[in-house]
Amino acid sequence: MKIRGDPEKIGVLGAALIRVIGWTLRIKVEDRARAMDPDFKQPMIWTFWHNRMFVVPLVWIWHAPHRKGAALTSGSKDGAMVAGIMKAFGSNAIRGSTSRRGAAALRELTEILEQGDDVAIAPDGPRGPRYKAGAGVVFLARQTGAAILPVRVEYSRALRLKSWDRFMIPLPFSKVRVVFEELMFIGAEMEAEEAEAALEKVLGVDEE
Repeated sequence: MKIRGDPEKIGVLGAALIRVIGWTLRIKVEDRARAMDPDFKQPMIWTFWHNRMFVVPLVWIWHAPHRKGAALTSGSKDGAMVAGIMKAFGSNAIRGSTSRRGAAALRELTEILEQGDDVAIAPDGPRGPRYKAGAGVVFLARQTGAAILPVRVEYSRALRLKSWDRFMIPLPFSKVRVVFEELMFIGAEMEAEEAEAALEKVLGVDEE
């Protein structure tokens, strides 16, 4: 998905669009991790597929306003737009990917978790392959001891863009099911490939 114009301004417009559509959606949240309890203080790595992120900012501010943190976005212009959206929702963005500012982004994410706040990462972003978890989330969880919170998002009806991830925009008045799956802890004895496969399984995939 390519964008033109000022990414931050487009991000503000994107945030407005998310809010407008969000007001019409019938969002049901199931917290299997019990992580939205205000008394739950442990920092978490929110993890969700790249093409399902449309409603995540809404879920964050509507169902977890007490939790603070930042989202990882790529260093590209598209990432700047997402950063603008996050800023409009009152959250910070960490810019970086495996090809741009990767090491710096990892340090910043680590610092955020160590100070007790959350981070949000799409494990198959920013370029895919779609529904394939990269090494970043598991590595960060192992390095910091933070729990991974798999966020599974399902839309009853959605528009799919012609992007690498077939990005999904829920249609107005559609049903949205958001499941906070049980927390995942990555122990030293677990192989990275095993943890990545487990994450892919719990987040789920579709056939389109």
